Amino acid sequence: MSRSAIRATCMALAICVIGHAEAQTYPSRTVTLVVPFPAGGPTDTIGRVIAEGLQASLGQPVIIENAAGATGSIGTGRVARAEPDGYTLILGTVATHVFNAAAYSLKYDVAKDFDPISLIAFDPQIIAVRKDFPATDITQLIAWLKANPNKATAGTAGVGSTSHISAITFQKVTGTQFGFVPYRGLGPAMNNLVSGHIDILFDLAANALPQVQAATIRGLAVTSKNRLPSAPELPTVDEAGLAGFYFLNWHAIWAPRGTPHEVTAKLNAAVRKTLADQSTLNRLAGIGQQIPPPEQQTAEALASYQSDEIAKWWPIIKSADVKVE
Repeated sequence: MSRSAIRATCMALAICVIGHAEAQTYPSRTVTLVVPFPAGGPTDTIGRVIAEGLQASLGQPVIIENAAGATGSIGTGRVARAEPDGYTLILGTVATHVFNAAAYSLKYDVAKDFDPISLIAFDPQIIAVRKDFPATDITQLIAWLKANPNKATAGTAGVGSTSHISAITFQKVTGTQFGFVPYRGLGPAMNNLVSGHIDILFDLAANALPQVQAATIRGLAVTSKNRLPSAPELPTVDEAGLAGFYFLNWHAIWAPRGTPHEVTAKLNAAVRKTLADQSTLNRLAGIGQQIPPPEQQTAEALASYQSDEIAKWWPIIKSADVKVE
């Protein structure tokens, strides 16, 4: 073997040893959890609850970085390009890690460019209207929309977002027509629903519940089979006359592809510890979150669940021609 080959081999071994040592001492500094949506929205709210738990478990600061834009693809792309050392993570959703790949021309692969850590929570939607809208239930809403085509506006968190996909599906199921107003996230959209600048919002429970409970907006139904324990007065879509209109968002954590296994294992253990903490569970339940059972809190379970969601949603989104060039 030549001297240059020996030197290259030694350097590679040294890098491997150093990487293994760093993985064993992980974490030794601040961890950044990227939330690819604006501050104040549902993903941001959930992220801050989870970050507190991870910080306590990991023994290092865990900070939230809001990197909004393009339905979460800007922040998600940043993490895809980040150093795979466990210090930059993404709190993604069905929009960022499923929908966007069918609606956008992305410079990263939503499955291949990330290492799964764990599912965090499931989150149904609440179909809501401004508080003075002339409909007090789903049946009245559908009737009003049919009698007034394209006179109402629905806010969305952008093309391909959960709010957008649900609204399009609602139009097809009910035979109604209304306009769309895109925002950089559900936080700004909710602000405009409260102020009456838009009429309808298919919003995640984490974002809508506080406003429904404060009576600043009117919640008409929850998109799940069961009522929310934290809002038992809200009927399900089945009870409200829109049978089978179920929609379940979810949140999960990923690391950039190539993160050492020792690091992803430590992160998964920290997530599990966080999701077993009763105070954390209470806070998440208070905003309508449903925690996955322990068997769904593995990296393998997240990878499988994401794959199933891609198989389910990509054909629907592509057939509806939901895309941004």
